[in-house]
Amino acid sequence: MKVLILGASGGVGSRIVNEALARGHEVTAQGRAPGRLARAPEGVRVAVGDPTDPAFLTDIAAGQEAGGFALRAGPPGPTTVVSGVTGALLPAMRAAGARRLVAITGVGAGETRGHGGFLYDRIIFPLFTRRMYVDKDRQEALIRASDLDWTIVRPAPFNERQEDSPLQALVEVRPDTALRHVRREEVAWFVVEHLGATRFLRQAVFFGHP
Repeated sequence: MKVLILGASGGVGSRIVNEALARGHEVTAQGRAPGRLARAPEGVRVAVGDPTDPAFLTDIAAGQEAGGFALRAGPPGPTTVVSGVTGALLPAMRAAGARRLVAITGVGAGETRGHGGFLYDRIIFPLFTRRMYVDKDRQEALIRASDLDWTIVRPAPFNERQEDSPLQALVEVRPDTALRHVRREEVAWFVVEHLGATRFLRQAVFFGHP
């Protein structure tokens, strides 16, 4: 497929680009600074520009079949970055006829709040990520209200250690559910796996290791 990846220079976004290329997709990689995409793999169409600019998004969405949203919210603190970009992306994809969107938010969005393990729930979330998740909740609401074929991916806290416990992809979060870590490569695999799949259509998926 022809796929557009927003936030392609980040830790997860760059891995999504590599995974999509490995599967034979044609990739357009969006980033805000030329230097961050200078080492993009051969064959990638690099699109440098402001993702909050509707005209820019309309231009790079043209001809695409699916989109992957891996844009980071930025430094801790109040923000409207991800909801603002999402608000511009949705009509751009609709105008291009690109129906499929797989968007990454994270643990702390919606009903996953309080289910990321002791360290994340008691220290990282209240001190560092709480306010950015206010915006991610706004982002999820925009996606849910759209008529696109969307899947929201809520990764567990990132940790690059190898893990023997099985990966879980949950659409129901029970009171005792906790997913404590996930590798960025695992998230990239999951996103690309579902760009062309109908499983988890119009669902939010909590993803990671217990």
